Amino acid sequence: MKQLNMITMLITCLAIGLAACGGSSGGATATTSATNTVTTGTTTGTTAGTTTGSTSATATISGTVDASKLPIGDGKFTRTTPAVGYVYACYTAGTGGASTKGPWFNADGMTWNSLSKISVQGAVSWVSNFMVTVGSSLGITGNGLPPNPTGTFPIASTDPAYVYDRNPNSISQANIAWGLPASPVVAAQPTCTSLGAIGVLLDGVRLYNADDGGYRDAVAWEIQDACQGHPERTGQYHHHNITSCLTQKDTPGQHSPLVGYIADGFGIYGNQGENGKALANADLDECHGHTHAVERNGVMVTQYHYHQTREFPYTIGCYKGTPATVH
Repeated sequence: MKQLNMITMLITCLAIGLAACGGSSGGATATTSATNTVTTGTTTGTTAGTTTGSTSATATISGTVDASKLPIGDGKFTRTTPAVGYVYACYTAGTGGASTKGPWFNADGMTWNSLSKISVQGAVSWVSNFMVTVGSSLGITGNGLPPNPTGTFPIASTDPAYVYDRNPNSISQANIAWGLPASPVVAAQPTCTSLGAIGVLLDGVRLYNADDGGYRDAVAWEIQDACQGHPERTGQYHHHNITSCLTQKDTPGQHSPLVGYIADGFGIYGNQGENGKALANADLDECHGHTHAVERNGVMVTQYHYHQTREFPYTIGCYKGTPATVH
């Protein structure tokens, strides 16, 4: 049994990247068992004013993409044909989450400043269970909770974020038990995305698309915590972009590591492409990906894959493969 557990853990490490087996981010103490159970310690001192997104101190972060002047993604959706820089949506617009534009929206009415956006206050610790196994299918299991502390939800009336976003939802355990394609293939036609989970990141947290449900830019409008997460009405904690709290980090001059899996089985990687080139929407197709040799589950394969960008839609615009049913 001990040997089997060691093999299981090895497969998990290969699937999610060896860096993920070295502990948690966010300054919390972590212990990891053979089933990749991560227990976070208590971390305090998260305050409003923390910026969201994986940004650096410099304003220009990807070619001509300026972190202080990111194009607002409001209305950048399509319900007929997928397009570069847009979300291909299966749904009609509802009501967005945030009620008021924050001061990080620029006066030009077209851009927002990710360097000045505030975060939800608080530092709440969780016990996170997450495992990836590779077999005839790609097995994704977990409890949907992060290994790093989250902000305090519902957003307190004393939190500066409350003026702009009164998220009334609490975080709760939301189990993941998905079987994704282990050897995904590009479909004849792209598929639109629904509201809710479109994949999972390697912190064990669900990834949603970039829309807030009202055809607005969720990353710009909604106020998340310091790890760019927040809960929806059923308690699912989720991200709308790639959290800066992942242990998987970009290395200058190199292709970004795997940071998660999309529901069609294809991997999603950080912002850097071949030779470490920072990628923008113009470098990717309508679903926000491309094909070349990339490391996946410990081996090099020539395969389609998605990338993070600093501009809307941040992760994927549509499914390039056939998505499995995920919740």
